[in-house]
Amino acid sequence: MLYDFQQDVQNKAFAHYHEGHTAVMTVMPTGGGKTVLFCDSLLKFNCPSVVIAHRQELVSQAALSLNREHVPHSIIAPKKVIQQIIGLEHDLQGYSTYNSRAPARVAGVDTLRNHDANDKWFSQVGFGVIDEAHHALRTNKWGKEMLKFPNARWMLPTAHALRADNKGLGRDGGEGFVDRLVVGPYGRQLINRGFLTDYRLVCVGSDVALADVPVGPSGEYNMPKLRAATHADNQIVGDVVKTYLKYAAGKLGITFAVDKEEAVKLRNAYVAAGVPAEVITDETPITVRGQLMRKFKARQILQLVSVDCLGEGVDVPAIEVVSLVRRTASWQLLCQQVGRALRVMVDEQYARHWPQYSDVERLALIANSNKPKAIIIDHVGNIVWHAKFRGLFDSRQEYSLLSGERNARKSDAIPLRTCLECKQPYEQYLIRCKYCGNEPLPAGRSTPELVQGDLVELDPLVLKAMRGESEKIMQAYVAPHGMPAYIVKAQMRHHHDRFRGQTSLRHAMMLWGGWQKHLGLQEREAQKLFYIRFGIDVLSAQALALTDATALEARIVAELERANIQEVVA
Repeated sequence: MLYDFQQDVQNKAFAHYHEGHTAVMTVMPTGGGKTVLFCDSLLKFNCPSVVIAHRQELVSQAALSLNREHVPHSIIAPKKVIQQIIGLEHDLQGYSTYNSRAPARVAGVDTLRNHDANDKWFSQVGFGVIDEAHHALRTNKWGKEMLKFPNARWMLPTAHALRADNKGLGRDGGEGFVDRLVVGPYGRQLINRGFLTDYRLVCVGSDVALADVPVGPSGEYNMPKLRAATHADNQIVGDVVKTYLKYAAGKLGITFAVDKEEAVKLRNAYVAAGVPAEVITDETPITVRGQLMRKFKARQILQLVSVDCLGEGVDVPAIEVVSLVRRTASWQLLCQQVGRALRVMVDEQYARHWPQYSDVERLALIANSNKPKAIIIDHVGNIVWHAKFRGLFDSRQEYSLLSGERNARKSDAIPLRTCLECKQPYEQYLIRCKYCGNEPLPAGRSTPELVQGDLVELDPLVLKAMRGESEKIMQAYVAPHGMPAYIVKAQMRHHHDRFRGQTSLRHAMMLWGGWQKHLGLQEREAQKLFYIRFGIDVLSAQALALTDATALEARIVAELERANIQEVVA
């Protein structure tokens, strides 16, 4: 049975199919049930179908997902791999719905490329799924395989409708196939309703030097240089184990490493500290993977150190802690890795009836479970770095299917700082850490930039000069003695225009400030937030020339309108 939000996404997707659209991208956060959605949709289409994954790991995961939902399925793969996946289904789920003649087939994109092109099944398929569909573009291997199915309607599930390389996923204006986008609830909404678990963030500083590590054309860091930079940090392995023991000792976790060499070091350090651990990579054979996952779920292994796997398409509800030891420039990858820990972990007697509970009841059951909060430990600065551009991984996102548009900074993305006392990140506009109350000191006081718009922290002489400049605009114009009349007239007109523009801007700023006060912010915090939002402090804004003042006013008004903030006139 679908949850209410999953049913809503499916209804909207099916409506687009009825309108004649071929490819619909469905967006739900990691742990939101994308697999359940496409399995249910596949059954409702009731026709020959295909699920395409892009790695051996995800082919087996897709088959396991169909098996869990009792969907009869066949697998396009070498005979040995098929046998291994069937064995994995029996080992992990106790049964297999594999049927070589089933109309639903699971295939790896590379295996499908070598499949008999004359197979009539290609033209018979009426419904297709691309697992982790943000990979699919018209010119890459996923796109080329999609074109082999001329009669298929496509469901393209993903956690985020974006790519690290900034290529658009739309058919029109982009480089992909998507006709319509259906965006479900974002992570924080599902956390607040008890469909995902809330989390605690621990951001531990490291000495990994990333200044010389470039981001390549794919939008991800250059991996050889990233590996070299990570290996050069002699403290990070010890810090990972020490931090795990401090914040999450005994909890079940995944550690994401940069490569196999680093993973082995981490595994050995965990074991030396008495933490059972194993390495798992994208090259780990299916049978070995199954053995590791069984031991992991039985808590015989407490740490799986992962290299290039367990990020996508994995459903392991028992994970309690994720340790990030691999820097990534990919927002998608960060969200997938963190999302491993956000799945709800409650007793089976409650899990069976989860949709029937109210939001309040679900939250209470989570609070009293063995995982009231997941723990995310970031050793490489991923969370704080990405927050500058897209906010936290559970925040609302804005998407565009057009190339080059949707990686622009979110208008409501708030940069974070990490508290030096408790290691938890919090919004930069807050005066002190909201977790432990520590108040950081500014590095200097001579400019609004150094204090991030917190005018109270400015040097008094600097503040006095700024106030004088902003007050001058609102005073009556006084012409210098002896100035020609035509110059006086022009300067008076200029002063009047600037006065008018500033009056309108200050009114918008006052309304914005009143909104923040209503939300509970102190005046200093509101000033800092204004600086972060608009890139200028409140006093400098009040000294802007007409053109710049008008442009800033438009940005403030646009934000007020998005939040449906309206002035009430008595």
